[in-house]
Amino acid sequence: MCDHGKKKNKEKRIGSALEHGSAHTDEHNSWNRRKFLTTSGLAGLGMSMMLGNSTVKAFSPSDLGMGLSHVSNDRVLVLIRLKGGVDGLNTIVPRFNSVYYNERPTLAVQEANMFAMDSANGLPLDTMGSLQSLYQNNEMKVVHNVGYPNPDYSHFRSSDIWATASDSDEIVTTGWIGRYVDNLMPAYIDAPPTVPPALQIGVQTNLLFNGPSAKMALTIDNAEQFYQIAQNGSLYSTAGLTDCPKDLELGFMRQTANNAFRYSESIQDAYQNSTAFSGYPGYNPLAERLSIVARLIKGRLGTKIYLVEIDGFDTHAEQAGYMPGLLQELSTATKAFYDDLSAAGFTENTLIMTFSEFGRTYKENDSLGTDHGTGAPILFFGQDMGGIVGSQPNLFGLGEYDDPTYDIDFRGVYATVLQDWLCVDPNVVNYTMGADFMRMSGLISNPCSPALGANNVAALLGHNPNRANPTMVDIKYGIKQRGNVRLQLLSESGQVLRTFFNEFKERGSYTFSFSRVAYNLQAGDYMYRMDT
Repeated sequence: MCDHGKKKNKEKRIGSALEHGSAHTDEHNSWNRRKFLTTSGLAGLGMSMMLGNSTVKAFSPSDLGMGLSHVSNDRVLVLIRLKGGVDGLNTIVPRFNSVYYNERPTLAVQEANMFAMDSANGLPLDTMGSLQSLYQNNEMKVVHNVGYPNPDYSHFRSSDIWATASDSDEIVTTGWIGRYVDNLMPAYIDAPPTVPPALQIGVQTNLLFNGPSAKMALTIDNAEQFYQIAQNGSLYSTAGLTDCPKDLELGFMRQTANNAFRYSESIQDAYQNSTAFSGYPGYNPLAERLSIVARLIKGRLGTKIYLVEIDGFDTHAEQAGYMPGLLQELSTATKAFYDDLSAAGFTENTLIMTFSEFGRTYKENDSLGTDHGTGAPILFFGQDMGGIVGSQPNLFGLGEYDDPTYDIDFRGVYATVLQDWLCVDPNVVNYTMGADFMRMSGLISNPCSPALGANNVAALLGHNPNRANPTMVDIKYGIKQRGNVRLQLLSESGQVLRTFFNEFKERGSYTFSFSRVAYNLQAGDYMYRMDT
């Protein structure tokens, strides 16, 4: 794949602007040629797996398994993806910034059209004014200038980086949410779930949800498909078919598809256990998707992660003609969604978070738009989530083709949300993220404690079949301080059958792989235990 997005020296980035002609077209074509696999079911879920013809079990109830139970932890994360690269400077405006006004003669938001969030930040009233009351009520938080080192300016590549939480020069095939679910439910393939742990409404399956062995999210393509499931308990109708061969074959195919859609009953129950909210705006695709999410949250479906998307933020030309409409769609839909949850008493346990693949250039281009940039703000909505974190990007002293540098690494935001909102043990967060990214103190105003059962020094992270050799089992664990570690296999009565190892380990996350045959173990039920 060609590299069409990176900045070299002081030359304008090839492919980042409309004026680059075929190079810019190639960038979008590479995005369009990306093949996504849309899933309509989840391969499996649970806390046990086969060893021979029997199961291996954790020695005690796992805090990780409890992490997705809405009984012990009913917190929900709703992600809103702003596809195309949002112009952060016109979303949260840098008030009284001379560079901003000088370099954006037609696009800059004027002071008279702003709600003053503080002395340095303004909310455009004609596009984002719906959110003013949320900010004033301490229910909207801005995290400024979020990005990553050595940014890539390709939509395709930068979207993958944000989805996988990888370095810009690192190719990773699993998403951060996919790894989170996989660690919480390590026997994912073998025990089907009753509810989807993650759900996408109206978007193609996102790399965000890729796990090591399966996609960890259910995708519902559109509102019509959702209502078909919610109202009828099935995706395809089998009513009205005759006994002629053609209809018999069609009925068989439809029933097979309905049976494969394993979540229809739980979705139907959640939908029927909740009521519609009348406060959503008229034609607004994002609002329609969020209203579906609200029905499922209010109906206590039990899904932890939701993703919806609004497209169109790649504003290279005539930005003033259509970006205001996008921001208005975003703000009015989000406000209605929040009001819906608030009226039903669900805002305390719901956190809303926006993200985009990158920001836009601080300069207005010759086409009256903005080109691919670096950092952009992330917006949070929730109870006691008020305030502004960080500062607007520094626009002073930049060269002609320079971009402001980012201030906050997006992976630190992810790690903080996992730990402080979804209650994931810090050691498990590091295992999921692949590194120990700095947490953001105060980002989540009411941080939760790790789930019940977490250990202070070590944590068993679950087990699953080895992907390279299915006859082997991988046991994952992490230790927070260096020391001696012992891993043992026990019978159901607690008798020690094998000591896998008893040795000194450095602080970190590990995987131990073993074969039942190599350890001369009969098929049966076993438990394992780790001591530090």
